[in-house]
Amino acid sequence: MKIKDILHVLPTAKIKGDHNVVITGLQMDSRKVEEGNAFICVRGIDGFLQDRHDFAKDAVRNGASAVVVEQDVEVDVPKIFVKDARHAMAVLSSYFYQHPSQELNLIGITGTNGKTTTAFITEKIFSDYGLKTGLMGNNGIKIDGNMHPTDINTQEPPVLQRNLRTMRDHHTDYCIMEVTSQGLDMGRVVGCDFKTAIFTNLTQDHLDYHGSFEEYRNTKGLLFSRLGNTFHPEKRKHAVLNRDDEAFSYFEDITAVDVITYGIKNEEADVHARNIQLTAKGISFHLTTYKGETEITLPLIGMFNVYNALAAISAALIENIPLECIQKSLATMPNVGGRMEIIDKKQPFLVVVDYAHTPDALENVLSSLKEFSTGNIITVFGCGGDRDVTKRPLMGEIAERYSDYVIVTSDNPRSEDPIDILKDIEKSFSTDQYELVVQREFAIKKAIEAAEPSDIVLIAGKGHETYQIFHNQTIHFDDREVARKVLQP
Repeated sequence: MKIKDILHVLPTAKIKGDHNVVITGLQMDSRKVEEGNAFICVRGIDGFLQDRHDFAKDAVRNGASAVVVEQDVEVDVPKIFVKDARHAMAVLSSYFYQHPSQELNLIGITGTNGKTTTAFITEKIFSDYGLKTGLMGNNGIKIDGNMHPTDINTQEPPVLQRNLRTMRDHHTDYCIMEVTSQGLDMGRVVGCDFKTAIFTNLTQDHLDYHGSFEEYRNTKGLLFSRLGNTFHPEKRKHAVLNRDDEAFSYFEDITAVDVITYGIKNEEADVHARNIQLTAKGISFHLTTYKGETEITLPLIGMFNVYNALAAISAALIENIPLECIQKSLATMPNVGGRMEIIDKKQPFLVVVDYAHTPDALENVLSSLKEFSTGNIITVFGCGGDRDVTKRPLMGEIAERYSDYVIVTSDNPRSEDPIDILKDIEKSFSTDQYELVVQREFAIKKAIEAAEPSDIVLIAGKGHETYQIFHNQTIHFDDREVARKVLQP
């Protein structure tokens, strides 16, 4: 692509310099710039992202052949001036990689909790049916059957569009993508042509970023409001919505496409579960849909996984996957990494690792464990630093209410003093059945060593993460590895 080609998709851009310079790629991280790349100077976001205009010189030193800017910078390469560098980055990324989302079926999943599990269940159903699938989300990127790590959930447009193009080059039929509120707000999925958008649920999270619950909800809604107003028979678009969630009506009102609903409480849902049985070994329920009925067994734990399964079933029915194929696929669903993941070393008690890092997620997990618990529940959890402080006492109250003993520990403290975070959580406790243990490894060790036969140890907050972030360093840390090490005979 030459610089002059940019005017095809950004007609109001102003170019200063040689219009015929070739652009070999797009990048917004100066450290990752390769020879011939265009460096995109997106504006900074206080507390979340540095202004990339400050790194334009570094990018040019690393080989950038052009810069996309909102304001002038002192570099000796062509400059493309735009009104909104973030929007320009998304548009250019889709254009550079030849609009890959238009060549495959893209399913987006958003909501506070359940995105990852819903994505994995959906991907398994589709794959078992014989469709070639890809995944993008918190646990990594799946391309051509191989998982690759990722540093953020919804990726920035140059990486996201490149991965979609790679998927399509490997003949991928469907990509199932987790779509975060920050990703929507930052325009990371602008240029993505979603066929189906799924809403899981909406509870408090990321208020440090969005400022209010209403703004958080409205940002999530962008996925549905952008689905479009036209109807193409060969690529009909759908919104899959949780009818039991309080935000259901809002999302239904803002989308113009066909809506498929799922739920448990509301029997009018298009996809409905009843006669639900929850055990330590899994879930069973009777499924009623607009395409028939069947019995479902799913070897995952918790009522919330009924909802996740219903969302995935709805997406599969839209693609005309038969109920009997859906039933067979769900019956062999493996654990999703860090999502109610059971750590089994033949110990006489249950150890579960889960990503629950919001009040609602923690309550969902603990209430589900309480359903079948016959012993004590020992909970290990903490809250991240430099994030929404209002949820700390809420999570403390929930942990105390459902647990027989709570060990409060560090999550990702970031720039905060870990003990300050623990004491914020401690304010919510009304009994003395807890302790504060700053070092997470010691906290996990204490919980497991205290467990007796029939007890449940829940290690919550980090799930699949393999790192811990402190003010001056990021270290390797994996709750699952620590638990297995402690349990090793």
